[in-house]
Amino acid sequence: MAHTRTTDVLIVGAGPVGLSAAAELGRHGVPCRIVDRLSARLPYAKAVGIQPRTLEIWDRMGLARTMLEAAALIRGQLIYVNGREQARIDLALPPEVPYRFAALPQYETERLLEEYVAGQGTVVERGTELLSFVQDPEGVTAVLRTPSGAEEEVRAGYLVGCDGAHSTVRKTLGLSFEGGAFGEEYMLGDVEADWDMPHGYGIRSMHLADDGTSDDLLVCIPLPGTGRYRMSMLVPPELSTGTGGPQDGVAHGLEGDRTPELEHIQAVVDRLGPRPAVLSRMRWSSVFRISHRIVDRYGEGRVFVAGDAAHIHPPTGAQGMNTGVQDACNLAWKLAMVLRDEAGPALLESYDAERRPVGEEVIGRTVRHATQGVHSDPDDPGTVMLREAQLLVGYREGPLAGAPYGSLEAPQPGDRAPDCDGLTAPAAAYHLRLLDVLRGRVGHVALLYAADVTDLARAAAEATVAVAPLDAGPGVGLQVVAILSREAAPGAADRLPVPAYRDAAGQFARLYRPDGPTGFVVRPDGHLGTRFPLDGTAAGLAEYVAALSGRTTRRRSAGAARAG
Repeated sequence: MAHTRTTDVLIVGAGPVGLSAAAELGRHGVPCRIVDRLSARLPYAKAVGIQPRTLEIWDRMGLARTMLEAAALIRGQLIYVNGREQARIDLALPPEVPYRFAALPQYETERLLEEYVAGQGTVVERGTELLSFVQDPEGVTAVLRTPSGAEEEVRAGYLVGCDGAHSTVRKTLGLSFEGGAFGEEYMLGDVEADWDMPHGYGIRSMHLADDGTSDDLLVCIPLPGTGRYRMSMLVPPELSTGTGGPQDGVAHGLEGDRTPELEHIQAVVDRLGPRPAVLSRMRWSSVFRISHRIVDRYGEGRVFVAGDAAHIHPPTGAQGMNTGVQDACNLAWKLAMVLRDEAGPALLESYDAERRPVGEEVIGRTVRHATQGVHSDPDDPGTVMLREAQLLVGYREGPLAGAPYGSLEAPQPGDRAPDCDGLTAPAAAYHLRLLDVLRGRVGHVALLYAADVTDLARAAAEATVAVAPLDAGPGVGLQVVAILSREAAPGAADRLPVPAYRDAAGQFARLYRPDGPTGFVVRPDGHLGTRFPLDGTAAGLAEYVAALSGRTTRRRSAGAARAG
């Protein structure tokens, strides 16, 4: 075996989740290696839906524009039952939400993420398989098989398994993966249809039997291009892979060696298509199965799992990949803080505490929607839409969220930090969004809001002292930004010692609902870390820094996902 190589973090699996973890670690200046047993990206449009919340996360990295230029807008869905249109759902979100629902084939998402991490100096090591690993209090020793067939030993500070539903990391770690499987088998196809259906609308067409149960199904998700869709449907008997499933018992994902032909998909479109269509240019097809499972814990010691390695569920609402990307971002910034000695290892316990309840909620919701339909959701349509966009994921009850401050109807610690527009800067002749202010900033950002320049200058000085434990070097730690209220004089921002913007349109105040002069801390993953009165800046920031570093405990009741 070759000489042992070392790295801070070893990531296993170079799908969207593993690549997002590498991207966030790279932003924080943490060296990592990312390996994948496949010799090349799979050319399949598996996960295609990109939620607005994921685009917000990628925006912080500077990736959103690249993704948007490659993706297609999803405008809504048309629902047909027994050949008749039953509903037209427009995917509308409040105007302050900066992104809409989008679709992009998974291989394109992976390509763009891979190019991004390559720009950071991290190259995916393809054809490299994790064979085994052991951990001790100081790190993880892993054995890899390289493309040449040789074995290599790697010593890593931490190991992150993003290696899918059949995860080697999960199995080696001994995590349970409880759940069940759907009995139906499906087939997927990436094809073009020559019908004149409304552009950007998905199609869900069902046939109901006399007893009211669905016995035939066609789902079409629009992809970039003219008339291009990823179509899914029940598999015909001649293509069934049987009920045995894979050897590890996890019947999920692409399975079997019987590939559907264009004629198989055309037959379903002929039966269920809302209009006659001729299909062509099939790029790929496959048979697949669906399960719903979740691990009993998202990690142990220095080893963690994320994405499909931690949770699998029906593809309803395109929640899986997006939930995994948020797993990766949540874990990566915490690993970075621990590796930079800005926080103790206890911070990593918050990964499971914050993310596993989210995974449980997503599984319950997608199973319910898959079996009973989205109409079974008890909430109003606006709330359902926000939840599907993953804009309601929050950690108010998580271990990092301190006591609320101000109105409970206002964004509180653990909630998503809303975006807003209408900010002005002294030398800018146009309005900016809050995402523009946050983009590219690494680590936490303190937003100090008030009308009085003197109050803001005093709070900024206090913040500089309070966050000294996070000052690990340029571009990391905690950065301070002032937000002057609408009532402040237009030229007041020039007189502050920190970057300053004016809430010229009053949108920041409307969405954040400050209780007078107020301070906010935005975490690297775009959630609020804390909220405090501006005259208590030193105490508020010191408490939050202490909680991150492990010097204090701010645990509250269990259960972290605020679904609405």
